[in-house]
Amino acid sequence: MSNPEQQRTKAEAFGALHGGHRALLLPNVWDVASARVIQQAGFPAIATTSAGIAFSLGYPDGEKIHRKEMLKIVARIASSVTVPVTADVETGYGPKPEDAALTAEGVIEAGAVGMNLEDGTENPDHSLADLFLQLEKIAAVRDTAKRFGVPLVLNARTDVFLLSVGAAEGRYDETVRRLSAFRDAGADCVFAPGVKDAATIARLVSDLRCPLNILAGPGSPSVGELEQLGVARVSLGSGPMRATLGLILRMAEELKRTGTYQSFESAPSHAEVNRLME
Repeated sequence: MSNPEQQRTKAEAFGALHGGHRALLLPNVWDVASARVIQQAGFPAIATTSAGIAFSLGYPDGEKIHRKEMLKIVARIASSVTVPVTADVETGYGPKPEDAALTAEGVIEAGAVGMNLEDGTENPDHSLADLFLQLEKIAAVRDTAKRFGVPLVLNARTDVFLLSVGAAEGRYDETVRRLSAFRDAGADCVFAPGVKDAATIARLVSDLRCPLNILAGPGSPSVGELEQLGVARVSLGSGPMRATLGLILRMAEELKRTGTYQSFESAPSHAEVNRLME
């Protein structure tokens, strides 16, 4: 675990990044190498991707990885960089508030200063967790952070749009209902993955009146446009990790098809990566 005072300072610094005129940009990482690259590129904080970490270890997404294994990677990442780290820990690895509390404790012990908590489920008949239960989980995370003296930055997510829950015409109101409740329960930032059109994003910013996280990717507004809309935080989820797999696939296909190596041209040298790991 990090020095408590240093961790508290990092948490406060990370929280402050959600309140500026510029959006906090988080190209999510999945291991030490990707974290070091993002830090070297000058980003002020690092976010993990739970899907990316799970994929890298041979698990599908959706809490198929054990809490301890996920947090072990978070700890390696947090100890390898100097900037604040926030951990994507899915639904908190268990259905109960006590599970979320245990996960929040593990996040703090891993040296991270923020965490994502989502409400999607693997149950096709009930795609979202019960709202009251989710609020109890948020309260449990807040209580744990207070007990440890670390102002953990909680990013509370609803998957209404991402999972296309319910009738299309009701998704916006349900998203606002859930995210407003998360905000009032103590979330520092709220997250609505699956929303890409500018008009809906602008409405969310106006109606929620708290820092909003948008998951960006192909088809999303640019960072400049998102900032103009008032978005506080922009993350890329598992996109960078999946894009890296796409590059590996292109390299393999080039090697098999033409026997050439042009796909390697953008790679840093062995010496550069070695220095990055020092």
